[in-house]
Amino acid sequence: MSNPLTTFRPGLLGRSVFDDVLDSFFNDFPNHLKRSTQGYPVADIYRDAAGNTVMEFALAGFAKEDLKIEVKPEQRSISVSANSEVDPDDGRRIARRSFQKTYVNYDDNLDLSGANASFQNGLLSVTVPIRPEAVPVSIDIK
Repeated sequence: MSNPLTTFRPGLLGRSVFDDVLDSFFNDFPNHLKRSTQGYPVADIYRDAAGNTVMEFALAGFAKEDLKIEVKPEQRSISVSANSEVDPDDGRRIARRSFQKTYVNYDDNLDLSGANASFQNGLLSVTVPIRPEAVPVSIDIK
């Protein structure tokens, strides 16, 4: 009968697998950083109670003057961008990076020319109303 204190039971991750993961992370850190920030800025898109599409962007470190919103109704698109001049010596890699995000209204159900935006405490909120002709209508049966 073996002694329970000397019994070797491998963990879920073997030692070599764990070492490989850490080596990969530390030896290829710039690539990991790039992959982790590709979705910058963080955005949330949802429909409010009135049927408007709301796009919210987390933009800590930006000022309202740094941001640009461009609506192209003929292309059914709206672009949000910022061109930020960052001093590479200050060590900041995420906040205040240049970016451009373009969203296309493939369903053509939004009134892009009626869009409005607000910026408060690092949160950019762009509200795009639904086109009146795209609102569902209920018909009474006689």
